[in-house]
Amino acid sequence: MAVRHFTPTQRRALTTLSAIIAILIGSGMWLARSVRRVSIEGGSMAPALLPGDRLLVIKPPQLLRSRFIGKEPWMKPGEVVAVRDPRHPARILVKRVASVDRKGRTLEVLGDASQASSDSRTFGPVPLSSVLGRAVYRYAPDGRTGRGPWARSTIVGNGESSG
Repeated sequence: MAVRHFTPTQRRALTTLSAIIAILIGSGMWLARSVRRVSIEGGSMAPALLPGDRLLVIKPPQLLRSRFIGKEPWMKPGEVVAVRDPRHPARILVKRVASVDRKGRTLEVLGDASQASSDSRTFGPVPLSSVLGRAVYRYAPDGRTGRGPWARSTIVGNGESSG
């Protein structure tokens, strides 16, 4: 059996191709762990998000988060996040960040429609480890698609501004 010898140019091309394949595989693995799709099922985020809305949720990879030791720089009050329900971890809740306690590594999450929401007023602060990511894009239904953030209503039920 004859052994094939590659020229230096062919070796460089094979090395480059191998690196590209490794990067693509790594990117695919990152996407699989960092991007989720979630559906809105209740009215707790109305009118910004309604039942049937479907969102893409992204969590930065650990490598990026570890550069900001102890901090989650991408998460701040007003942003919409997906979190595991502290009472039923299999259930995913979509809420707005009200506050972040960096020392305690927790955050308070609230629904925009307080009367229809189970949130930190019910179960207290949520550990950062329960955060699945930040909602960045509504991909369905047609006519409601677009990038976040989604502003909460500026009018509260009695006509006062929610500021």
